[in-house]
Amino acid sequence: QVKLVESGGGVVHPGGSLRLSCATSGFNLDYYAVGWFRQVPGKKREEISCLARRDHTNYYVDSVKGRFTISRDNVESTIYLQMDSLKPEDTGVYYCATDLWSDYCSGLLENFGANDVDYWGQGTLVTVSS
Repeated sequence: QVKLVESGGGVVHPGGSLRLSCATSGFNLDYYAVGWFRQVPGKKREEISCLARRDHTNYYVDSVKGRFTISRDNVESTIYLQMDSLKPEDTGVYYCATDLWSDYCSGLLENFGANDVDYWGQGTLVTVSS
């Protein structure tokens, strides 16, 4: 059974840091891209970052480049999102997801754009506020 479980969200002041975790099970991280996505009420869910073993570089949306870092722990089958220099506009529910099809991030993000990503975690809320 495929599972993705996010944790690590919370309330933080602007300029602060959080590390989100996405614990995965039921599939092999070596074969599929996994992404982080953000949902803000009233707005479309957006892609934030993505990691795939086949890719030479990880994907980041422009608004988080230089501040967020995606990584993986092979032993624990966990994907992390280190978020530094947080801004109020980073507030939202963060989800990790995979489509169990794409072995490159370009494929996962294309499928996300087509609403064709089936495996999502429950989300973790990040609030950046003074």
